[in-house]
Amino acid sequence: QVQLQESGGGLVQTGGSLRLSCTASGHSPNIYDMGWFRQAPGKGREGREWVAEINGRNYETFYADSVKGRFTISTDTAKNTTYLQMNSLKPEDTAVYYCTAHNNIGPRIWGQGTQVTVSA
Repeated sequence: QVQLQESGGGLVQTGGSLRLSCTASGHSPNIYDMGWFRQAPGKGREGREWVAEINGRNYETFYADSVKGRFTISTDTAKNTTYLQMNSLKPEDTAVYYCTAHNNIGPRIWGQGTQVTVSA
């Protein structure tokens, strides 16, 4: 079974940058679309916001309007790692960021999350 581990979160000032990493482990013959969600302070699981996604077959990328032009999702298949480069960070980007993997076969797989805090 695939497991996901995020890293790279931290505290950064407004306008700064961070790069999140998500490393997948475990064997699976399936192809997954990889994505990132975030959960802002005070919001429950149902309030998680979709941020970005990369298609596992053609590597087409998709972004929420709130991050378009500032965030970039990419993947290194040799390292089984998906990245989220976050530039021009704003206080409203403060959240726990979750990596996900999904396809049409089973439920969405979630990582444990990594905290990103942007100070004003």
